[in-house]
Parts: sequence; C-alpha cells; structure tokens
Amino acid sequence: MTTPSIKPSVKPGKAKLYGIKNCDTVKKARKWLDQQGIDHQFHDFRADGLSAQQINAWRKQVDWETLVNKRSTTWKQLDDATKAAVNAGTNTETVNAVLLANPTLIKRPVLEYSGQAYVGFKAAEYEAIFK
Repeated sequence: MTTPSIKPSVKPGKAKLYGIKNCDTVKKARKWLDQQGIDHQFHDFRADGLSAQQINAWRKQVDWETLVNKRSTTWKQLDDATKAAVNAGTNTETVNAVLLANPTLIKRPVLEYSGQAYVGFKAAEYEAIFK
C-alpha cells in the first residue's frame, strides 16, 4: 500500500524545521517532508545558532515543559540549581537563557508552519498539519 502524497500548497507559507542534523528524529522528519514533496528549510541550531527572539516565539506557543528535553544528556549534565530554576518554570528569562546557552536541551525537531510551532515528530501529526 502506498501512502498518498500530501499537498503542500494547501496552506500558505514555507515550513521551517529546526533541529540538529545528526539527530535521528530530525532525520526522520526531514525524510518525511522530502518524501511528501513539502518545501522546507532546515535550520541546524547547533551550527546556525538560535536567538532569544526565536525561543520567545516558541515559548508563546508551546509550554516550556514541551520544549525542554529532560531526557537529553545536556539536561543530565546541568547542575541542580539550574535544573531547579528551569523546573520552577516561573521565570521566563531564566528558562530562555538556559535554552539559549544549551540549544541541545530543546526537544527536536521544532517545526514552524503557517505561524504555528510544533515540537517533536510523528508522521500522523505531520500529515494532519500539512493536509
């Protein structure tokens, strides 16, 4: 059984995928977008960096608990005081500063499409986004 191709022209705008090029989940998302013929730009936030404005924009759409990858090696290497500050989640500037200093803490990939941010990759969710 073949999967029908998703029509990328249904929604306006170009998709932008943020992540790290060697992350397996990012690779799956990029492959899926390519297979569906969806025009997108890839931004490697380890190589290309991130801005505070970008993190703020995501945080307005996605809560910090969704955005922070607490299973990452980077999270495990943070000192307890930093983890506690992030876990409190009450100080936006603190959370943003930690993410800006440690972009690999961001759960990957982050997809921006039609003015919305989506975190993680599941083919079924991407199908719903692009249909």
